[in-house]
Amino acid sequence: MATIQLDDLDRQLIEQLGRDARVSNRKIAAELGVTEGTVRGRIKRLQQERLIAFTAITGLEMEAKSRLAFLSIQADVDNVRAIGRQISELPLINGVMITMGQFNILAICLFDELDCLVNVASDKILSLPGVHHVETSIAVKTFKYNTRVARITEDGLITGLNR
Repeated sequence: MATIQLDDLDRQLIEQLGRDARVSNRKIAAELGVTEGTVRGRIKRLQQERLIAFTAITGLEMEAKSRLAFLSIQADVDNVRAIGRQISELPLINGVMITMGQFNILAICLFDELDCLVNVASDKILSLPGVHHVETSIAVKTFKYNTRVARITEDGLITGLNR
């Protein structure tokens, strides 16, 4: 995997777009002291390198499956990446991360009925070879979720401005 090379202009451009992705290239160029062509070229390169993408981020209220759960998973250390990939293929799972601590995988899912969550946690994940324990935490109230910290894309990538 190639090393990501971002200079100060790239970072400033990403910061501007992170505040308002609908802002015009002309306005960004004026604020950053560069030409509109430079802004357009940088945005195109950042998109081609999959470092940025433009999307509408919906709130949980917009999702048909509006209940959020976190699944903390203890798995064999030697197979944690393979197990994480298997979990990420489950339809109800929206995000999978390898973590440090008591649990080495964290999965995020949206569900509508508790039976669906039980099915995923107990029947699907816990039955995977190498998985020892699954604990679920259901979000009952979300006070803050800052999409600028980590944006989770449809293909499961987690991106952030602070790499």
